[in-house]
Amino acid sequence: MNTATAAAGRRVSPVFLGIVAVMAVSGWAVWVRFASTPGIAVFLFVTTAWIVSLCLHEYAHARTALHSGDITVTAKGYLTLNPFAYTHALLSIVLPVLFVIMGGIGLPGGAVFIERGRISGRWKHSLISAAGPLMNVLFAFLCTAPFWLHALDGVPVVFQYALGFLALLQVTAAILNFVPVPGLDGYGVIEPWLSYRIRRQVEPFAPFGLIAVFGILWIPEVNHVFFDAIHSLLRALGVSDFTTYCGFDTYRFWRSADQACTAGL
Repeated sequence: MNTATAAAGRRVSPVFLGIVAVMAVSGWAVWVRFASTPGIAVFLFVTTAWIVSLCLHEYAHARTALHSGDITVTAKGYLTLNPFAYTHALLSIVLPVLFVIMGGIGLPGGAVFIERGRISGRWKHSLISAAGPLMNVLFAFLCTAPFWLHALDGVPVVFQYALGFLALLQVTAAILNFVPVPGLDGYGVIEPWLSYRIRRQVEPFAPFGLIAVFGILWIPEVNHVFFDAIHSLLRALGVSDFTTYCGFDTYRFWRSADQACTAGL
């Protein structure tokens, strides 16, 4: 790969910059209450912020792979943060956004194709898989920081709602991605340590892991236990159930808003 090609493969995509711009403008609109009904602005802010985190999730995988020996990620455009450069744009962007709209669940899908044969060492393979969810952990840390630092004085209530809901998405994404189910990053962390026979037996199920996890979460009993655990963690970080609930309620601007949430606006 020549120098010009390498530079182009690492240049931040205008598509990503455009998404960041929409996030910034919509975040400003939420903050200043640009519209009398903030739902659309909250929807745009949370959705674009979620897509930004998805891009950085995949970037973390690719960047770690690059430093582990797979130099092909540059030519594939994975370091440009362009969501359209991913191997499976449907799994990477469309489905995660639909999961948020349908159930308020943050669940990134697999996107970058790593040429594992170029990488030696089981620890490197595990770290590549862990890098994506760790990026979600970082986002969760940033989103919850104003809450556990008690730095919300002067922050508009509706912006707190949006930030709390975004924190919920990042926490669920981090936890679910670390589940050791084929097709998710958690399985990628442990896969290098499994026997060849087990890996061959599990491989056919990998394409269905993401859908299976989402389907299981639709079971009311499982959903209840899962979100109880998520909300317990968020409460420990200073984010109340009311904040995340109102964030999701405001996000779904096409539905009638809960008066308990709008009363504080």
